Amino acid sequence: MRKALFRPVIALIALTVLACTAGCGTGASPASPVRFGGPRAGAALHAVPPGKRSLVQWPTHPISFTEESRVGGAGRDTPIGVTTLHGPKSGFTGKVWVWAPPEYYEKRNAHKGFPVMEALPGSYGFPVNYWTGSDLKLEENLAQWSRDGSSLPFIVVMPVLNPDDKQYYDGSDIPGRPKIGTWLSQDVPDLVRQNFRTLRTRDAWAIMGSSSGGFAALKNVLQHPDAFKVAIPNGPDIVPDSPLWNGHARQERENNPEVLARRLIARGGPPVYLAFQDGSRENTVLPKVRNFIARYGHGPVHTRLQVVPDGTHSAATYVQGLGEGTMRWVSARMQGPTA
Repeated sequence: MRKALFRPVIALIALTVLACTAGCGTGASPASPVRFGGPRAGAALHAVPPGKRSLVQWPTHPISFTEESRVGGAGRDTPIGVTTLHGPKSGFTGKVWVWAPPEYYEKRNAHKGFPVMEALPGSYGFPVNYWTGSDLKLEENLAQWSRDGSSLPFIVVMPVLNPDDKQYYDGSDIPGRPKIGTWLSQDVPDLVRQNFRTLRTRDAWAIMGSSSGGFAALKNVLQHPDAFKVAIPNGPDIVPDSPLWNGHARQERENNPEVLARRLIARGGPPVYLAFQDGSRENTVLPKVRNFIARYGHGPVHTRLQVVPDGTHSAATYVQGLGEGTMRWVSARMQGPTA
């Protein structure tokens, strides 16, 4: 059910993104290349005093992205770039969009690493990631929230969620299928580390998703608490439900957030922070989220629920919730830009 609710808007979203590819933005050529890392990043590494290990992880292998649009607002527009990633660990190939906040380009921050948010779409999340869309204004809002102090300035990475628009893969490595779990949890973060100034701590890594992407965000943080500290699951399902799990009950269990939460609690951590978001009109999803919080929101599993008044199962509702408290709560528990 969670997945079908997003399906009616996919065609519109795809057209929006394709329109941006054809020339939206503030005058930049849609085919112009952009690099987020460069030679000076390597030079800056030598500024670290001998014997002191910096938290900053410098770009290791910067590539050129294709610029699709420029966003940010308030005269501080910055590029969204896109590339096709051939995941060396998963073997999966898919599109990935990236964006850095205006603060990333400021001279005063040239030696700082920045926190990262991986943002996953709902429905099939293929062939585009709707968080790049000018209708939702995720990046513009993040830029505004960082200016007014209600959010850290996040690098945002936006991969496709599934390898096609015919099946759901639950953000997981389902036997005999493309290894989407490995792609989301390892290959996509590695792409960010190769191209941006990031930080050598899980305290600077979050993953957000809506609907089917919300399930993937919840599952990946509980499954990889060494890699991600925070999840923002928007209107998520709580258990895997892809038909592709048929015949693979053991592997399905290994990707079940309820099972993963019990195990994390039993071993005492590391602590994770789950910032759930739901619209008040999500009559099917909201009770399941409340039940998960009641059962597993203790010990190392820290939870918060943002209920958006009159909100529905929609990305627009979740952007509203981010600005109404979620980003402030998340940012207070994460590492900000650090030299």
